[in-house]
Amino acid sequence: MLRKTVGLASALMLSTSLGACAQLSGLMPARGDVTAATAAATPTPTPFEYVRDIHSHARPEIARVVHVDLDLTADFDAKTLSGAATLDVTAEPGATELILDARNLDIRSIKDEQGRALTFTTGEDDPILGQAVRIHIPPFAAGERRRIVVDYATRPDAAALQWLNPSQTAGGRRPYLFSQGQAILTRTWVPTQDSPGIRQTWNARITAPSDLKVVMSAEALTPNGESAGSGRTAWRFREPNPVPPYLIAIGVGDIAFEGIDERTGVWTEPSRLRAAHDELVPTADMVDKAEALYGPYRWGRYDLLVLPPSFPFGGMENPRMTFATPTIIAGDKSLVSLVAHELAHSWSGNLVTNATWADFWLNEGFTVYFENRIMESVYGRDRAMQEQVLGWGDLQRTLAALPAADTRLKIDLTGRDPDDGLTDIAYEKGAAFLRTIERIAGRDRFDAWLRGYFDRHAFQPMTTEGFLKDIRDNLIKGDAALEGQLMMDAWIYQPGMPSNWVPPTSDAFVAVDAAARAFYADKGPASAIPWAGWNTQQRQRFLNWRPQGLAAGTDWLTETQLADLERTLNLADEGNSELTFAWLQIALAHRYQPSVVTAERFLTTMGRRKFVLPLFTTLWNEGDWGRPIATRLYAEARPLYHPVTVGSVDAVVGKPQ
Repeated sequence: MLRKTVGLASALMLSTSLGACAQLSGLMPARGDVTAATAAATPTPTPFEYVRDIHSHARPEIARVVHVDLDLTADFDAKTLSGAATLDVTAEPGATELILDARNLDIRSIKDEQGRALTFTTGEDDPILGQAVRIHIPPFAAGERRRIVVDYATRPDAAALQWLNPSQTAGGRRPYLFSQGQAILTRTWVPTQDSPGIRQTWNARITAPSDLKVVMSAEALTPNGESAGSGRTAWRFREPNPVPPYLIAIGVGDIAFEGIDERTGVWTEPSRLRAAHDELVPTADMVDKAEALYGPYRWGRYDLLVLPPSFPFGGMENPRMTFATPTIIAGDKSLVSLVAHELAHSWSGNLVTNATWADFWLNEGFTVYFENRIMESVYGRDRAMQEQVLGWGDLQRTLAALPAADTRLKIDLTGRDPDDGLTDIAYEKGAAFLRTIERIAGRDRFDAWLRGYFDRHAFQPMTTEGFLKDIRDNLIKGDAALEGQLMMDAWIYQPGMPSNWVPPTSDAFVAVDAAARAFYADKGPASAIPWAGWNTQQRQRFLNWRPQGLAAGTDWLTETQLADLERTLNLADEGNSELTFAWLQIALAHRYQPSVVTAERFLTTMGRRKFVLPLFTTLWNEGDWGRPIATRLYAEARPLYHPVTVGSVDAVVGKPQ
């Protein structure tokens, strides 16, 4: 998500043996294990090199964290997590310093395993990176592994954590806590080396009020908790596979569970459980289809936690438990491609992870490609092509809006927040690149390479340069003609779209585009739009239609047309969040006053940044009409939003006075 483009450090070479991975995975439930048979058939992962991550103070080539044990207490009155993080550390012989990342943490002490105090200093507070915690340690011997105990507490404004009052939940009776660590926010609640290239196993013991349940992105060792005295319960977790720190996640609240099959299920607030479960039933089939494409699911269970509406993203691919927005519960399973996306991350992102945030496309481009393959397997090629075309439209708008330098896949994030790379370039251009390779090399050949890629680099970080080496070694294999056709360096290092890209098409959109021209351009009646016969993707296509060559700030509809559209298609009461968002982008850009009521309801009942930020930006761009509305609505809605969303909208609207 991410000063100068990251290059390889002269760094420590490490090798992860598949036997170790299989042994660790044996701690999980039987289905989904890396079994002995699987291990025997799977290539040993290749060694990797550490790279210098400009978004971390850590120096893993000198000393690195390999395991984290958390023992924390959740205090909902103080809005803090407090306790200890015990870090297992390995280092080069003679190393005398361990550097951690921290931001807004109150570190009370740091000790060695015998309880002896260790001297430490905290550096200047960088607004993006936070502070470097430099721990002075006796020189390491070769092969030595030590434990260091950090006693600390988070602060109420920890950017990764959102503490909800009961009134902000569906049940309205109990508080709620959830985390969101990507890209570099885990350092606001766990003192560790917060870089995606420094993978760590972890355990946790979390103590919380007994009327709440704790879940984490790890195996639950105490599914019913254990008494911790004084109305409190402790919950224990274990993640034996090494993960990037941004995937350590926690949820605490009044939540319940319902299974879909033996290894998938849904967690959410009790009053929303039935609707969420019924919507997400396709999850089990998606896991099966994903495994058939690119190999075994290696994380044990795959569950979803449907969070309160303030969750800032559509979904977060935390291992074993995807965190998801309630805005995907549309009632007709039309938005479950999000589940396919987060599930695909179990391979691209979680299993093989971008080493730095400059390589973010390796997470998201691969995942969008894989997501679409899952959707094709479950729902057919026509549905998959509709999703591709919608993504292509998003990409075209992004290409037009961004500076040319930010339209490269390998992005320069020098001096910038890694969230600046969270655009459709990483997602949709990355996927378009992989589809181009598939088209030119052939699907069977591409699939064989991709499955091998996940095996060769399982539980390891990956750089763009590492990807290029792997595909050249294992797919291109010296074929100069194929290399030239693929234009890989142009895709990765040059702005815009290379000349070998072929835009996707869908026959399902031909009639939609004709209806859009008839209404928008030819001023026909809304009653002629065959809305009822369209699926959600076709409806999105209709609402996303714009006249070619439309200048920014130019209206293309009249007040009469807007009223006709809203009334005939019942857009004021649309229950599908994607369609409500698409309608409001039209209506607010035209200063259509009746839509303000819909916008107020939408913006004050969910905090998904994908919707919130563009709508506030649209209002703000409407000057004297829109800015007072934006200011009023934001003052009302801001307390609902997660810090990730707040930071983005503050930059547009400003903080309420």
